[in-house]
Order: sequence, then structure tokens, then C-alpha cells
Amino acid sequence: MGVELKAIAVDAQNYPPELRPVLRNAKVFDSSCSSVAKVIFIEKGQGYFLKTAAKGALEREVLLTKHFCGLGLSTNVLQYISSDADWMLTEKIVGDNCIAPKYLEQPKRLCDTLAELLSKLHTMHFADCPIKNHSQLFFESAETSFLAGAYDKLMGKEIWDDAQPREIFEIAKLGRHMLQNDTLLHGDFCLPNVILDNWRFSGYIDLDTAGVGDRHVDIFWALWTLKFNLKTDKYRQRFIDAYGRGKVDDERLRIVAAFEVFG
Repeated sequence: MGVELKAIAVDAQNYPPELRPVLRNAKVFDSSCSSVAKVIFIEKGQGYFLKTAAKGALEREVLLTKHFCGLGLSTNVLQYISSDADWMLTEKIVGDNCIAPKYLEQPKRLCDTLAELLSKLHTMHFADCPIKNHSQLFFESAETSFLAGAYDKLMGKEIWDDAQPREIFEIAKLGRHMLQNDTLLHGDFCLPNVILDNWRFSGYIDLDTAGVGDRHVDIFWALWTLKFNLKTDKYRQRFIDAYGRGKVDDERLRIVAAFEVFG
């Protein structure tokens, strides 16, 4: 899984009845990495992940995980329960995510592997994808965050220096027409969301922002994660070359960067 998880105690009676059998007599670890959702790893059999969030919050992720599973790109959704809260139970994908030391210790190979995987994903058939208007949803989400005064201050400072949120949102608003809906996206193409089994692709996780949209969304996050997780920007040009320099539009990357400041 790439990081050491913290063991926790759980009472199966506090979970929906359908989930209690898999929790019973199992070791459970906290695998959460978000403030809006809780994830636990259940060490039983081949392993399971159980994610919970507010009611309705996991609906899109369930839909897209099932779709990617059908393409051989993700895990199987075993249970989806939406009652007072949402619960999604999935099988563990064999392997480790790409922030495991064995991958980070070979940054050139990791960079090239990430570019190869993204290039393959972006050539896949997408007619059956249940979300075909990612770019519209992308803008609506950014607009909602902007109007609520919510934005990533660190990302805003890193990319846009002293620009104010209104200025950054105006860039996104004026450039939204440039973003297409012509590519199958992961939506959050970062190293922790790519699972490899001894360097062989095993699957994608955290697909709640996937759909058919503009490839520069995934390119943006691939470049961001290489810089963030490898603590250097020296692999940026290597990634672009490996992915295909002719398929990367700097202006569309700039527009996506403006969107992403607002999550």
C-alpha cells in the first residue's frame, strides 16, 4: 500500500449489517487520507477497503469504479450502501501504490511508467463511460468553491504567486471553452492512486473525479505528483516527452491549473 497503516479497534455493530461479516474477527487499519471520507483497510482474505462519507458522496465514485473495473482498470465494488451515510466496500488491488519506496527509489523508471500508463488510458474507448461531461462538472465544482470562498491557498501561491482568487477564477472562466470532453480520464492521476505489482500495472483507485473530459486534467496531476512526491521538478520534461510532447498544450494546462486551485 506504500505507507505503514495504523491499526485501530472497531466495533462491527456500529457498521451496517451487510458489512459486519467481513469486519468480524479481522484486523483493521486506518487508511484515511482525506477530511471528507474515512477509509479503513480490512486485513482478511486478500484484503478489503471500506470507505465511508456523507450520504450520496460516494455515488459517482461507485459508478466510475464499476466502469473502470469492467475495463480491467480497477477493483470490484462488493457493496454500496447509502443510508444515513455512504459505504463502499472494495477488494484490495494486488500490489502497492506508487509512493512505495521501491518505486520512488527509481524516479526515472517511475516517471516513464506513469507516462506510459497515462498514454494508454487516454487512448481507451470511452463511449460507455457513465460521465461524459467532465469539463462541465469541473467548472461547476470550481465555481461552487469560488463562490463559497474555498480554494487551495498553497497551490494558488505556488502557481499564481500573488494573484487573488477572483483573478485566478476569471482565468478558469474565460478559458473553460478550451477544455474538451474527448478522453477517458482518471481525474486525480497521482502516484498514490496508481497501483503496481512489481512494476506491472495492477489498477487505479480513487476514481470519484473520473469521466470523459480533457486530457490536460490528468497531465496536470501527473506533473504535480512527480514534483510533490519526488521533491523536484526535474522530471517534468522527461514525463512530457514520454507521454508525447505534441499532445500537451501549455495553455490548456494553465487553464486546468486555474480550475484546480478551487478543487
